[in-house]
Amino acid sequence: MWPGIAAFADIGTLYSLPKLGSIRQDYAMTMGSRFRFPALLVLAASLAGCSEEKPTPARPPSKAEAVVHETDLLRLTLTVEAQQRLGIRTVTVTDSSSARNRELGGELVVPGLGGAGVPTGAASNIAQIATAQALADGEVARASAQLRLATIAADRATALVQEEAGSVRARDEAEAALAAARAAAAVARAQRQLLGPAVAAMAGQPILWVRVPVFGSDVQAIERARSALVRPLGAATASAQSARPVSAPPSANAIAGTVDLFYALDNRARKWRVGQRVAVALPMAGTAAGLAVPTAAIVRDINGGEWVYRKTGPDTYLRQRIEVASVSGNSALLARGLERGAEIVTDGAAELFGTEFGTPH
Repeated sequence: MWPGIAAFADIGTLYSLPKLGSIRQDYAMTMGSRFRFPALLVLAASLAGCSEEKPTPARPPSKAEAVVHETDLLRLTLTVEAQQRLGIRTVTVTDSSSARNRELGGELVVPGLGGAGVPTGAASNIAQIATAQALADGEVARASAQLRLATIAADRATALVQEEAGSVRARDEAEAALAAARAAAAVARAQRQLLGPAVAAMAGQPILWVRVPVFGSDVQAIERARSALVRPLGAATASAQSARPVSAPPSANAIAGTVDLFYALDNRARKWRVGQRVAVALPMAGTAAGLAVPTAAIVRDINGGEWVYRKTGPDTYLRQRIEVASVSGNSALLARGLERGAEIVTDGAAELFGTEFGTPH
């Protein structure tokens, strides 16, 4: 215990004793004068020491930092030898124009037999179609047998009338039965045609149809007399195949607000499969103008983003985001992303993409 505090404790004790008189007062005055000044000095020093301690600043609840722009993280600098090894070639972005088209998703379906046949797609229940086809084939066979029998009866009744051995009424009844048999056979054949080709022969169809759902507001802008370009999903535009428009039974989806358009696709090479999803470029009226880049210059990331590598200086390349408006042949028309005169990489763009993400070629 500090001396000053001990002295004050003794003084308090003495004053609390009963009936000590002047002895208590003298002792208190002596001890107070002895320890008064040292106690005050110790107390002042303690307060001074406490005042020198700095409080810990409070931690802020949030912190904001400047984030570097994405393009500043994608700059590549290559040596001349590396550029030669990767086969880097560049072109200058220029103005261009092309026919307008709109790329939509489509499905390969089996065309129906005859002009009124209903196409068979992946959404159809093949088991139910096979059952219905078997019943329809049996109905066609039955109607054909009845037609042959009615034909024979009508010919016999006509011959008897000519030989004056039969009645005219019998001949008329036979001819009426023949007409009814013909009508029944025609109905059976028409019902069978609505069910399309046999399930076993669907995979070997030389012609397949492409069903393309189009929003009702866009149907009028599509030129139905021109062919469409069909390519597998993920394949290059250069691999697209032409498909001619065909007339099909009306088909639409009221919930989605789409109308189905159909195009005939040559499948004699067995390149396409029923139910396959494809990308279809539909021709639209008018032309589109803007900046064009070769399709070989475009690279795509895992999220579908479209990029090109732009040369920003000697041996320096920068990956820049673009947006493709339309593709025609080997040229892509841009909606935004570049300016006129920019120098971009064509040959070697995929190699630069691999080099940037750690998988160099």
